Amino acid sequence: MTAPEILLALASGGLIGIVLGLVGGGGSILAVPLLVYVVGVGSTHAAIGTAAVAVTANALAGLTAHARAGMVKWCCALAFASAGIAGAAIGAEIGKAFDGKRLLMLFGLLMVGVGLSMLRKRKREADPDVRLSRETAGILLPRLLPLGAGVGFAAGFFGIGGGFLIVPALIAATAMPFTYAVGTSLVVVVALGLTTAVSYALSGYVDWPLTTLLVAGGAAGAVIGIGLGRRLSSHKALLERIFAALVIGVGIYVAFGAA
Repeated sequence: MTAPEILLALASGGLIGIVLGLVGGGGSILAVPLLVYVVGVGSTHAAIGTAAVAVTANALAGLTAHARAGMVKWCCALAFASAGIAGAAIGAEIGKAFDGKRLLMLFGLLMVGVGLSMLRKRKREADPDVRLSRETAGILLPRLLPLGAGVGFAAGFFGIGGGFLIVPALIAATAMPFTYAVGTSLVVVVALGLTTAVSYALSGYVDWPLTTLLVAGGAAGAVIGIGLGRRLSSHKALLERIFAALVIGVGIYVAFGAA
């Protein structure tokens, strides 16, 4: 890699980390467009595979902090992830068979949809004591498993962490509080990201030196983003709307560019 490419990769990872620190999620959806249009990765499939590895590493680091804080509903996470892994494996195989330009266009359309969904107000009513047990399995599993499989398929197909899909799905299935859903979602992101990453790596679609640079840049960016997030905590809703607008704008650019 040339020096400019290294700097662009570090900067892209840093931007993803800053977004994650500022708004608590969604940074991974920028990874593929950044790799294709900024870093200059020529293959859409290579961009997806590389992004999947980097997203998994960043999610694992975030999971450690949330687990220590007791903000993970492990049983719900494992049930959701078990169905999601199967969906991700299928999605990754289908995604690799798609034409690169068509896949990129669909990714752009997904970004537009995600951005629009982020503009909707979230319901805050929640049950902090919800848990998956013998008593609640009959109610929660029929909700968790289908949603897990669907989100997993999308994550595998597009090579994304899927946190922006997993969090609302967990809330819809269990009514757990948003803070618990964020921590719990990271278990699923790691599982789905690892499934997708292995599939793409076995097909030779992962640029390992580039992945290292993305992870390093993301770690530094996360520190900056978390610091900024604390200072701008009173403006979090505004930041989320600005980020949603950015995702929609990039999605339109990607979709039209690949059409």
